[in-house]
Amino acid sequence: MPLPVPVLPEGVDPAWLPPAAFRAVGGRRTLIRGSGPLVETVHGEVAEACRRFGGRVVRDASDDGPYDLVLGLGADGLGDEGFTLAREGGTTTVTASGGRGLLYGLFHVGRLGEAAFTGERSRRTHRPALALRMLDHWDNVAVHPVMGQVERGYAGGSLFWEDGRARGDLERVRAYGRLLAACGINAISVNNVNVHATEARLLTDRIGDVAAIAGALRPYGIRTHLSVSFAAPLLLGGLPTADPLDGAVRAWWAEATRRVYEAIPDFGGYVVKADSEGQPGPFAYGRSHADGANLLAAALEPFGGTVHWRAFVYDHRQDWRDRTTDRARAAYDHFVPLDGRFAPNAVLQVKHGPMDFQVREPVSPLIGAMPRTRLAVELQVTQEYTGQQRHVCWLGPMWSDVLGFPIEPGASVGESARGGLVAVSNAGDDPFWTGHPLAQANLYTFGRLAWRPDADPGAVLDEWIELTYGPGPAAGLHAVLDGSWRTYEKYTAPLGVGFMVQPGHHYGPSVDGYEYSPWGTYHFADRDGVGVDRSVATGSGYAGQYGKPWAEVYESADSCPDELLLFFHHVSYAHRLTSGKTVIQHIYDTHFEGVEEVEAARDVWAGLVDLVDPARHRRVAELFEEQLRSAREWRDQINSYFFRKSGVPDAHGRRIY
Repeated sequence: MPLPVPVLPEGVDPAWLPPAAFRAVGGRRTLIRGSGPLVETVHGEVAEACRRFGGRVVRDASDDGPYDLVLGLGADGLGDEGFTLAREGGTTTVTASGGRGLLYGLFHVGRLGEAAFTGERSRRTHRPALALRMLDHWDNVAVHPVMGQVERGYAGGSLFWEDGRARGDLERVRAYGRLLAACGINAISVNNVNVHATEARLLTDRIGDVAAIAGALRPYGIRTHLSVSFAAPLLLGGLPTADPLDGAVRAWWAEATRRVYEAIPDFGGYVVKADSEGQPGPFAYGRSHADGANLLAAALEPFGGTVHWRAFVYDHRQDWRDRTTDRARAAYDHFVPLDGRFAPNAVLQVKHGPMDFQVREPVSPLIGAMPRTRLAVELQVTQEYTGQQRHVCWLGPMWSDVLGFPIEPGASVGESARGGLVAVSNAGDDPFWTGHPLAQANLYTFGRLAWRPDADPGAVLDEWIELTYGPGPAAGLHAVLDGSWRTYEKYTAPLGVGFMVQPGHHYGPSVDGYEYSPWGTYHFADRDGVGVDRSVATGSGYAGQYGKPWAEVYESADSCPDELLLFFHHVSYAHRLTSGKTVIQHIYDTHFEGVEEVEAARDVWAGLVDLVDPARHRRVAELFEEQLRSAREWRDQINSYFFRKSGVPDAHGRRIY
């Protein structure tokens, strides 16, 4: 029997899978060949489309055809996720080796729409460039007193958990899995990397809750992972230690993992944050991070599982007076000496930048410095530092720049991410999934770039717009979204300096909010200049962590790219950028420009009122008012701060407070 398409609750946005996405398929005659659970998912999708649009679906050539579309298993050498697409003699054919590939092939036909059924198409093979394309949900089972139900969540509550228990709404979880599969995501971790007491028990006596979620996601090829506490043997097993070299600890993890696989046979593995921001780890026992990761890798290895060990390790209790400690250096200093010591099924998960998902950072040098270790690159789809889904900020261009960056000779970041691409999810139980309806574009774009890191982000945005809104408002949506990341950068922290945010919740400006805190994020602004000296010659030496030619480029303020100047160098306000402007004038100009660009985008959106669903249009219009208020606040605080520091007036005489 075909697996029915999940039914969304009343009022929930179908995002990039509205019924019209399968109109071209649903009005035609389709043959499906093969068997298996995911083939049944494909059958269900086509059957529902045919029910809506008058077509017909046939299984295994039970009549003679002809067929407009043939979807079938049988190709060799494509792996479980690859597929081929061809059109000849009036028939479009999708062939795959495995069920996931057939499902991805169907969604590809949906993206093509009518174009999939016109003309001739020579056979083309489609395979994901990265085997793992994963979302980490920072969802808490119990409501955290500070971070709430979802840490850094800006889209309502959790899809999985509510007030200490598992949600019963698994139909919506299955619909979420459908959305993810449609853009190429194949794995998900269902709880916060900061594992609190309630969440720790998901590994043992609450594994049934995780199994239920896994069952809802499985029909769309999504493997479920779990964040676990390194101290679980102490917290859950009653052992006196969590030492990764202790025999009893190893036995405890082996048995706990065996029971996980009894409940979830296709379980993906563990995600671990250790020795980071208060989370327990191997340092407590004088052991290395390789020792800790390999402990869990050994427990997972018999079942084909993977441990994702996060490299976000730094001193968050440093003295702000100590300029020798540089948070940007920390991941490289901790992990490069361990290259080659991690087990084959241990993946080191590295943030794309050395700090913490700022609107502009250099690529982390760690990505190109561990050739004998499987690395996964981590992005942040949830907009913690980029407007918290109250601001329009499409991150596709930033991610594309990062993934295409030539971090090592002959290899880009996307090519170096042998362990996959991972992102912190931005989805929740909000009716629009992501709070801001336009933030859906970030989730979709992440999935498509994880499938193919060298894809043109503009073409990906075209797909999302066409699927979600249709062709009518496309020009206006591009006008609103295309430059929104750079607009956000203009009215927030300048030239790569970062972290000028309110402490704790990270929304809105506070230039000195973290300047004298133990978290180690500084801008060092004084009357003479601004920026952090990370050169080898006179600063923290961070620039020297890169290989050539980047170490040489970043070492000098003369060769450092303007957009990263203040990340790498402390310069005078009179320092001239390649644009010819001084640093101080650049700060003034960009902050005024950023607000003007938000005003223009708001006006464009207002003009789409007759082309966009009223509920979507109303939500975005309301959020534009908040974005504009916040952008003005950023402009006025940043400009006033630096005017008072520098004493240099704006060359254009605009009002600065």
